[in-house]
Amino acid sequence: MSPSRNGHPNAKPAPKAVVGRVSLYLRQLEALQRQGLSKTSSHQLGEPFAIKNAQVRKDLAFFGQFGRPGIGYEINDLILVLRRILGVDKDWPLILVGLGNLGRALLRYRGFQSRRFHIVAIFDTDPRKVGQVHQGVTVEPLDLLRKTIAAHKTTLALLCVPAEAAQAVADQMIAVGIRGILNFAPVPLAVPPNVSVIAVDLSIQLENLAYKVQGSLDGVSWAG
Repeated sequence: MSPSRNGHPNAKPAPKAVVGRVSLYLRQLEALQRQGLSKTSSHQLGEPFAIKNAQVRKDLAFFGQFGRPGIGYEINDLILVLRRILGVDKDWPLILVGLGNLGRALLRYRGFQSRRFHIVAIFDTDPRKVGQVHQGVTVEPLDLLRKTIAAHKTTLALLCVPAEAAQAVADQMIAVGIRGILNFAPVPLAVPPNVSVIAVDLSIQLENLAYKVQGSLDGVSWAG
């Protein structure tokens, strides 16, 4: 294996779709590792997700040269490399802003810790919630954002506030050092070029699902 130091030799950011598929490959590799396997193939990596062999090889080639023809990929080695590429070979402290029903659900989600993401601070504007302790973390007011983010060296945030408050809160977070926002508010955010935002709108995902199911009920087959 010979991955480039910063991903692709041209240092271009990987497309979102490629990064998403690499995350799937990593999960498949980890599943194969739990089964006690030591080697795998493009076919094994892509089959559970209906991804063709050529696409698997093309996605991995974006980040370097992996595996050998006729032999395949060393599972343990490729796991280490993909974790490093995705940035999950280290711990990531997170802040959570907005302790509504969704915020509480995210606090209980065990998948974050298994991928080395740890919620280290919670913020809310409701004075009745400030001071409460959830999952061992005390809810703080927003005016402590700068101090807390500096103390934990946090650059990632989960934004779970109402749509009308999302932009103002995002501006506050960015001003004190947040560089990545997972936005659960159903509204787009305007952010500087050095800040990354991924929107998670569950209603849009359900609408997409309903569209596909409706198509199948009408006799149309939808792939994906």
